[in-house]
Amino acid sequence: MFARLLLPFLFFALLVLSSCSRDSDITVLKLGHGLDSTHPVHLAMAYMAERAAEYSEGNIRIDVYPGQQLGTERELLELLQIGSVDITKVSSSVIEGFDPIYKVFSVPFLFVDEEHRYNVWDGEIGRELLDAGERIRLMGLTYYDAGTRSFYTKDRPINHPDDLTGLRIRVQESPASIQMVNLLGGSATPISWGEIYTALQQGIVDGAENNAPSFYLSRHYEVARYYSLNEHTAVPDILYISLSTWNRLTEAEQEIIQQAADESAIYQRRLWREATDRAIQEVKEDGVTIIYPDKQPFIDRLEPLYQVYMDESDELKQFIERIQELADG
Repeated sequence: MFARLLLPFLFFALLVLSSCSRDSDITVLKLGHGLDSTHPVHLAMAYMAERAAEYSEGNIRIDVYPGQQLGTERELLELLQIGSVDITKVSSSVIEGFDPIYKVFSVPFLFVDEEHRYNVWDGEIGRELLDAGERIRLMGLTYYDAGTRSFYTKDRPINHPDDLTGLRIRVQESPASIQMVNLLGGSATPISWGEIYTALQQGIVDGAENNAPSFYLSRHYEVARYYSLNEHTAVPDILYISLSTWNRLTEAEQEIIQQAADESAIYQRRLWREATDRAIQEVKEDGVTIIYPDKQPFIDRLEPLYQVYMDESDELKQFIERIQELADG
């Protein structure tokens, strides 16, 4: 009986410990993440695996494990740090708990529009922030667009920050997200992604905040019937490879992995635009009320939080200022 119970755990341990293995001349990398296999980010990572196999003539194989098969986002980051899993994608809101410099992506209303954030991610600023992952034993490969985050609620629409007063709003395990919701008048409630539907259904939380594809694909719209597109943050997903894995690769393998990652990011942006348009249309047709609130009251209410970021460290302040200058330019 005990042996039967132990088998699944032994299988998981063997799966994890066999990370970055070499089967004769083939380098096998394990990529784990928490999304389901229909999500645009999963499709982009599968595309990266295809490109890496093609460019290496079959000598690099990336095995993709979706749906938290290898752990939650935080657990996967820790497994990457010790080299037990090779690659993962993580929201920058989660990574800020490992290095506070990534709070820069959680600054509300930092990005003017889509073009502005792509210019940041694809340019010098974005590369510097990817390279900062080395401080926590991670190598940043690229950014995946996760759109803009907005509030969705069960019982009342959010037209103004005052409408959040007294509402329990699910947030990621992110100090910045918690500060933001509390400052807007809500009660920030960190809950893992997989528990949100039940938490909404049972009234543990009154709402949450996320992008349109996630709102739709998670079926949270079945419970939360108001979606207020205030677009308070544009928090990217970041694709990381374990620094220990990266250092074990040859220079040619590193170039192939980076090229495949870069191409997957371009592919993902197209998928993301299509998924966003489809998500809004689908939830509308299901009867969800879509609200387009005036953003200025939210911007005004969050001004003190902006100053907190600016005062936190010189490094964070400089990144914020450089991103703003890029918008002005």
